[in-house]
Amino acid sequence: MHDDPASIRFPGALGTQLSARLDSPPGPPAAFALFAHCFTCSKDTLAASRISAALTARGIAVLRFDFTGLGGSEGDFANTNFSSNIADLLAACAWLRQRHQAPRILIGHSLGGAAVLAAAHAVPEAVAVATIGAPFDPAHVKHLLAPAVGEIERAGEAEVELGGRRFRIKKQFLDDIASHCGADAVGRLRKALLVFHSPRDTTVSIDNAARIFTAAKHPKSFVSLDDADHLITRREDAVYVAAVLSAWASRYLQATTEAPKPISASEPGVVSVSETGRGKFAQAIQAGKHRLAADEPAAMGGTDTGPSPYDLLLAGLGACTSMTIRMYADHKQLPLDRVTVRLRHDKVHAEDCGECETKEGRIDRIEREIMLEGRLDESQRLKLLEIANKCPVHRTLHSEVWIPTRLV
Repeated sequence: MHDDPASIRFPGALGTQLSARLDSPPGPPAAFALFAHCFTCSKDTLAASRISAALTARGIAVLRFDFTGLGGSEGDFANTNFSSNIADLLAACAWLRQRHQAPRILIGHSLGGAAVLAAAHAVPEAVAVATIGAPFDPAHVKHLLAPAVGEIERAGEAEVELGGRRFRIKKQFLDDIASHCGADAVGRLRKALLVFHSPRDTTVSIDNAARIFTAAKHPKSFVSLDDADHLITRREDAVYVAAVLSAWASRYLQATTEAPKPISASEPGVVSVSETGRGKFAQAIQAGKHRLAADEPAAMGGTDTGPSPYDLLLAGLGACTSMTIRMYADHKQLPLDRVTVRLRHDKVHAEDCGECETKEGRIDRIEREIMLEGRLDESQRLKLLEIANKCPVHRTLHSEVWIPTRLV
């Protein structure tokens, strides 16, 4: 799917649109990671951007997003809390799962680390979790609000200054962080854990890393960030985190991808194709209880015992187009008697396509003609033409398609 990697948006916990960015390596990603930023920070902090860049250089795609009310995300920060942060994080996971692939690695910085620990059990695809300067308990952030806690408790809300910016904090925020237990989150993790922390961190002390590490079950690892600051503002510290993280995570990524379950020909929705041995290209196709054939014409060295692969591709698009139009027409009770779809495939110069993103070389062109029979007026015919483009196969051909391929 053709999302602008720098301006991704999806609905968050409170129904408002969250802003995100997907950093991808030049080739197919080895895995996808999700990065959760620190308290009152954004996806564009030095730590988030530099760690993401270093990970993409190592083949890992990283989605970083702004929690509700922060950075480019919509909503009022005063209405958020730790629970809504967790829900925002899971919404980001769902977006990745739907658009690309669920995150295999979860990374959280500071309070984002606590959110990752709390949400990890709800991301079954994730195999590795990394925290950077994370507090053991979310309630740890209360000390940052200490000057205003009395007013918040008394008046129900107060303005506080954090990182040079003013934020409005409500009592519900304090109540919510107090209800979350770090020991529970770490205890139910059941994923490989890597804890990064600086012994000189003056915002979240090193004893938090010790408590996280002690509460976690193996496999678990700890890496000291020596004299790095809490916000990981030095580039060399961010690059070091990414280098160690990618090397560490690769062990667990390989362990879960080396022996995937083979596809069974008897599974619903599985299509099996094998050579017949009769002719150079002749193929036997099994799709459930249906038997089909595929071949190439004699001019291409085949024996013409069945449609070519591109013929079958066009047939799939044509059948889906016709079915989609029929479903809509029946639902709306339109006077449609019959649908006929004709398609043709060829290769054309990219420069001849004014609507295409590709501007060099040759591209695939599928010409489609739709004939609608029945007493339809012009507005009905135009609506059915619009509906044709909503056919699922049409959308698949226009989206980013991921085809993992392996020997079995």
